[in-house]
Amino acid sequence: MTRTRWRDHDWRLVHTAPQSPALHMALDEVLTHAVGAGHRPPTLRIWEWAAPAVVIGRFQSLRNEVDAEAARRHGIEVVRRVSGGGAMFIEPGNTITWSICAPLSLIKDMSFQQAYAWMDAWTLEALGELGIKAWYQPLNDITSEGGKIAGAAQAHRGGAVLHHVTMAYDIDAAKMLEVLRIGREKLSDKGTQSAGKRVDPLRSQTGLSRAAIIEHMIATFRRLHGLADDTLRADELAQAETLAREKFSTAAWTADVP
Repeated sequence: MTRTRWRDHDWRLVHTAPQSPALHMALDEVLTHAVGAGHRPPTLRIWEWAAPAVVIGRFQSLRNEVDAEAARRHGIEVVRRVSGGGAMFIEPGNTITWSICAPLSLIKDMSFQQAYAWMDAWTLEALGELGIKAWYQPLNDITSEGGKIAGAAQAHRGGAVLHHVTMAYDIDAAKMLEVLRIGREKLSDKGTQSAGKRVDPLRSQTGLSRAAIIEHMIATFRRLHGLADDTLRADELAQAETLAREKFSTAAWTADVP
C-alpha cells in the first residue's frame, strides 16, 4: 500500500437531518467499515444533533467523567464512541461536529501526531479564512489565541481511519460544569467564570451563525480536496439503526469502563 493524497480520492459529503447521539456513534462505525471495505467512497459527514449529549472516549471511566444525576436532570444522553480521547459536551445549536472516513493509505507511515495534523490541516485553513489564527495542539486539540476551539479523536477500523472533530460554536459553561466532572477539576481553582475561556466558542471569535461556519467549512474542503454531495444509503442507515439500538444505546457498552 502506497500513501495516497486527498485529491487521489473521490470525496463524498453526507449532511442529513438531526439524528440521535447513539445513531451518530453507530454511523461512524458503519461508514468507516464501508469505506475500508471499498463499499463507499471516502466520506466527510457533517453531524446534526437531535438531542444534547455527553460523548465519552472509548477508554474513559463513565463515573469519573460524568455526573449521571446532573445529566439526567438536564435530559442529556451519555454515549460512548469507538475512538479514544476525552469527553465532549454537546448541545445541538452550540456544537459543530464532523467525521472523516478515509482509507488508511491517506495516513500511511504517519505517527499519530502527524496523522492528526494532516487530517486537520484543511480545518486550520478554513478557520484562518474566518479570521481565526488557529493551530494544531498535540495530540488532539485545535486551539487559538482566544482558547481551545476543538477536540479531535481517531480510530482505525477495517482498513480505514475514522477522524472526528467537535468544535464549540457556543457553550453553556455552567451546565457543562454540572455534568462533566473533569471540567470541575480543571477549573475549580479558577472559579466557574473561566470555563468559557478554556473552550472559546467560535461565535464570539467570528460573529457568524453556526450554519454560516458549517457552510464555509464544507466549501473549504470542497476547494482543497474535491467533494461531491451524497446521502446515506438505505442499507447503511438500517445497519446503523440496528447497531445504535443493540450496542450504542445499551448500558453494557456505555458503562463498559465503569
